[in-house]
Amino acid sequence: MPFIDARFSTPVNEEKEISIKKKLGEAITLIGKSEAYLMVQIQDNCKLYFKGNNDEDSAFFEVKLLGKSTKANYEKLTAALCELAATELSIPTNRVYVKFEEIEYWGYDSFVF
Repeated sequence: MPFIDARFSTPVNEEKEISIKKKLGEAITLIGKSEAYLMVQIQDNCKLYFKGNNDEDSAFFEVKLLGKSTKANYEKLTAALCELAATELSIPTNRVYVKFEEIEYWGYDSFVF
C-alpha cells in the first residue's frame, strides 16, 4: 500500500508525467512493494526553498508505505528517485529530499490492513 507524493519546482508536461509515473512504479519494487497498489501524486511548479533559496530547481519525494523495509532498500530507492529527478527534469541530485514514513495501519476498500 505505498503512496508517493512527488513535488517538483519545475513544470511537468504530460509526457514527462507519464514517464515519471512509470518510473515510480518500477522504483517502488526496490523496497519490496508492488505497483499494483501504488498511488502516486505528482505536483509541479511547487515553490520549494532549499538552503534558503529557490534559485535552483528542487524536488521532494514523500514515500508512505504499509509496514517496514530496510535502510539498504531505502537507500536504493533514494538513489533511484534522485536519478529520476535528474534524468527526467534536470534537477540536481543534491537538491532532492526523500522522506519515508512507515504506516502500521492502512485503510483500503472499506477495510484496514
